[in-house]
Amino acid sequence: MSAGLFALLDDVAALAKVAAASIDDVGAAAGRASAKAAGVVVDDTAVTPQYVSGVAAKRELPIIKKIAIGSIKNKLLIILPLALLLSQFLPWLLTPILMCGGTFLCYEGAEKIWEKLSGHEITTDDVKAEISPDEEKTMVAGAIRTDLILSAEIMVISLNEVADQSFLARAAILVVVALGITALVYGVVGIIVKMDDIGVAMTRFRSGLAQKVGHAMVKGMPALLGVISVVGTAAMLWVGGHILLVGVDDLGWHPPYEFVHHLEHEVHEAVSGIGAALGWLVNTIASAVIGLIVGAVVVVIMHFLPFGHAAENSH
Repeated sequence: MSAGLFALLDDVAALAKVAAASIDDVGAAAGRASAKAAGVVVDDTAVTPQYVSGVAAKRELPIIKKIAIGSIKNKLLIILPLALLLSQFLPWLLTPILMCGGTFLCYEGAEKIWEKLSGHEITTDDVKAEISPDEEKTMVAGAIRTDLILSAEIMVISLNEVADQSFLARAAILVVVALGITALVYGVVGIIVKMDDIGVAMTRFRSGLAQKVGHAMVKGMPALLGVISVVGTAAMLWVGGHILLVGVDDLGWHPPYEFVHHLEHEVHEAVSGIGAALGWLVNTIASAVIGLIVGAVVVVIMHFLPFGHAAENSH
């Protein structure tokens, strides 16, 4: 009897080891998948603060919380089931869908540049400090719609990295990615939008050092938000362009990808020590240029041709 019990315990221990290894595998795969989606994560982090820009301080975190909950629902209830079903039954559709999302990112990035150059950029002066519950609801809904696109990019990019895993493993990895990235993005956004309040609080401390840090945080917030905006725009163009570059290669048109890959390889081999970093930079710049060109074409279509925004504004 005791021998049977010990044998059972041994089997349980073996199963536990397998389960632990599986958890480690899921965690490692989720980490790799999240890293591939890093550009979109930066974009997501850079885009979200604009939705609480100019809003009363007491409403900033509640609004971010609502957007974060909507983001989790987007990822787990809409994107995850669709992505898994497509990867299981229509995997060839993932690349075109990813390229559509990449084109949207290129358009968003190019439109931000066009708004900046044309003077149509929305500033905090255009946003009211006090908004009604209905206006807040509309603002949150708009943010969640934007998040749906960015979350879809994150999830599909992540899925593409673990396509060789089993169905259940893919599902587990994507759940980890969804929860981890949402917590990271909206945690960072929460810190960013409250930094000025934290700085103001620190200026009231008795410590001279704390007061100096607090004043620096308050004064530095506009510059920080400006940097985040620039990084977010660059990330849109880079990620969107890279998605298109890889996508056309996967679909059979190889010259663009081969040209950029050749440049990257040449730089990598030509410079010792930092060749790898410079090669990555070449790839990134080339992807951003592609993203800007594609995005500019879409901006022209949407803003200046009769069937774009121009048609809507004429009515």
